Amino acid sequence: MSSRGMAGARPRAPSPPSALAHFAHIRRYWDARQNAYIAKLLPGDYYVTLGSEVICTTLGSCVSACVRDRATGIGGMNHFMLPLDRSRGDSAWSDSVSAATRYGANAMEHLITDMLKAGVRRENFEFKLVGGGRVLEAMTDVGAANIEFARTYMRTEGFTVTGEDLGDCYPRQVIYTPSTGRLRVKRLRSTQLGTVVDSERSYLDKVSAQPLAGDVELF
Repeated sequence: MSSRGMAGARPRAPSPPSALAHFAHIRRYWDARQNAYIAKLLPGDYYVTLGSEVICTTLGSCVSACVRDRATGIGGMNHFMLPLDRSRGDSAWSDSVSAATRYGANAMEHLITDMLKAGVRRENFEFKLVGGGRVLEAMTDVGAANIEFARTYMRTEGFTVTGEDLGDCYPRQVIYTPSTGRLRVKRLRSTQLGTVVDSERSYLDKVSAQPLAGDVELF
């Protein structure tokens, strides 16, 4: 190969860091700009990294809790939405409190349990909360319910929240680096709203059918 060809060759991505077995479904890819592997979350996902990975997602009315251990940098993120009542009042899911307990609390429990299993001390947790935009205009304000649940959960459990970007009427792209605690949030244009809404509507259909189962650095 000529020296010109070698100069133009892209450097090979390093091997991805080990991930816990139950995260095999999470898409991870190398990003040369971040110089890190990125784990991409969809609605209903969560992920805990033991290394220097970045975690990203896109939020509409959903909320993500970003958590890290201040001492070790181990951390993770979830992406949750409360189910909507589609029964016109005659469903066990019509009560927003029971819905929050069934879904929001589960999302938090799984994230925290994996952190504790990794050896993190509960008193070292620091949280940042993002999302909860009012983007599903034809429906109840799911974003507000998600925000209320997240704040109440943090307060009840006695966790430290060091920053939040919640509410309003726009979707967000979220990029979180647990090893440093850096959280970047990009507020998306209205032209990108349709894709986010479609993703959240698809997720709502799924949980209803299976109820048992400009870039700104803010913080």
